[in-house]
Amino acid sequence: MTLTSSPQTIQGSAPDPDELRRLRWRCRRGLLENDLFIDRFFELHGENLSAALVQGLHELMDLSDNDLLDLFLARKQPQGNLDTVEVRQVLELMHAAGASRLPSQADVTIAR
Repeated sequence: MTLTSSPQTIQGSAPDPDELRRLRWRCRRGLLENDLFIDRFFELHGENLSAALVQGLHELMDLSDNDLLDLFLARKQPQGNLDTVEVRQVLELMHAAGASRLPSQADVTIAR
């Protein structure tokens, strides 16, 4: 699938609110695990998405749910046409967003 770039992507400016709403709708996935990563990503970065991050998200959303989850969990790395700076930036932020949900060591108690 070939993506067509909008003028915002070419110029590097921030996407408009309508484009962000359409992207968020497109990011809805069949696997709950993917939705958790994506929802957390939008919680943390949705207000400040750059055109490059929007492009990276569009590229990732072309993947199947299982392939996407493998990338989110860092079981695989992007390859071929998917191995772009934009996709790697999104994945780095996704990994950080997922890690930020983990409890800190101080919050974890071991029951004996």
